[in-house]
Amino acid sequence: MNLGIEGRKALLTGASKGMGKACAMALAQEGVDITIVARGREVLEATAAEIRSRTGTRVTAVAADLTTAQGRRSALTACPDPDILLNNSGGCPPGDFRDWERDDWIAAIDLMMLPPIEMMKATVDGMMARGFGRIVNIASRSVKIAQPELGLSNGARSGLVGFVAGLSRQTVASNVTINNLLPGIVDSDAQREHIAGMLDGMGKSFDEVWQERANANPARRYGRTEEIGAYFAFLCSVHAGFITGQNLLVDGGSYPGTF
Repeated sequence: MNLGIEGRKALLTGASKGMGKACAMALAQEGVDITIVARGREVLEATAAEIRSRTGTRVTAVAADLTTAQGRRSALTACPDPDILLNNSGGCPPGDFRDWERDDWIAAIDLMMLPPIEMMKATVDGMMARGFGRIVNIASRSVKIAQPELGLSNGARSGLVGFVAGLSRQTVASNVTINNLLPGIVDSDAQREHIAGMLDGMGKSFDEVWQERANANPARRYGRTEEIGAYFAFLCSVHAGFITGQNLLVDGGSYPGTF
């Protein structure tokens, strides 16, 4: 399928590894000029070089912290008028809500909720004026299946999803869609860090927990980052203009509900 986005410009945050990298690669393979942003310069530059060598696409790498105003300015200076925006960030460590103070909650909001909103604020009007835009936020299945140890993520990402529900209905008439991807367990560094953070007091090894989580999924495996990238690329295509305001699970069937 021709996605119809060759020559478009995309700005992707959290794109040096894992799902963000897979999303960048998927767009590059479609001939999209991409700007990738992450905090770690060394990994980011290696990812940019890999994408260039595999696709021949123009790739700009910006090392920046999107939780800061300066970091967002750096990203937007490098790609001031994106046609496609990916908002992706890491999460907070698992824990017990009894141990979290106000500063922990503010930090979670500053990581997972406010930067994506600021990036949408900076780009959505330009997209609407040009008559094309695709915004995708990688959130988490925790907004539909709350995980007790991920209370900070449950709250902050649900706030982002709630905001998108309102904004996305205001932009779609201008061919600008905004959707949220809700990944389940995906074979990524972030998933490994999450499991490592759960091990204290469990009496199990990393490998045991890793395999148990795979076995508990209806697909009996972890998702591949490339699967997330492919889904993302379709949402960015000319064929997805009637999909907006949706929270789209990519979880191997682990969500147990009918709706």
